[in-house]
Amino acid sequence: MTILQTLDYAGVAVFAVSGAIAAGRKSFDLLGVVVIALVTSIGGGTVRDVLLNRQPVFWIGNPTYLLVIVATALLTVPYTRHFRTPTQTLQVADALGLAFFGISGAQVAENAHFPGVIMVVMGTITSVFGGVLRDVLCNEIPMILRKGNIYATAAIAGVSLYVVTSSLGVSREIASLLGMGVIAGLRFASIAWNLTLPVYELPPEENGPPT
Repeated sequence: MTILQTLDYAGVAVFAVSGAIAAGRKSFDLLGVVVIALVTSIGGGTVRDVLLNRQPVFWIGNPTYLLVIVATALLTVPYTRHFRTPTQTLQVADALGLAFFGISGAQVAENAHFPGVIMVVMGTITSVFGGVLRDVLCNEIPMILRKGNIYATAAIAGVSLYVVTSSLGVSREIASLLGMGVIAGLRFASIAWNLTLPVYELPPEENGPPT
């Protein structure tokens, strides 16, 4: 199994967990749990593959991804019923998925010989878009849009580090670990210490309707 495929399997599994937990918090039935887990896990990679004109889309070419997602989602249901799930479990699972998919998305663009800036864009899309779809379907404000939240920023930073270190001759394995470490580390730090980005806000007199 290649590094890219390992990262993809890990990414869909942890995003399936986050999707199942999000669905459980909204009291969805089992079908709803599976649907949210699937959308969360394959949404970003599907958009990436469509934009890169990659044929076939990764989960169509290898349906094992779907089996991993469904199995993970269904196993999450009994586990969370018997063991109390901490409030931040969804954010932790989402942070891990962000790290795995950010680097795997960049590597897909790298394998297709796209330049570094496209690798960063595709890595970010792969890692964040599934979570956006999950939150929209669960009637939540997407994490990427929450005020000052360090989310896509973490993906951009980690993928950029991967691109830079790879271009300097660092092995793909080490560069991948460094990139994932930065993504997960920034998200965990944001969760633990409530770190946020500066917020742009207009003064009240400029924020009102024109006269």
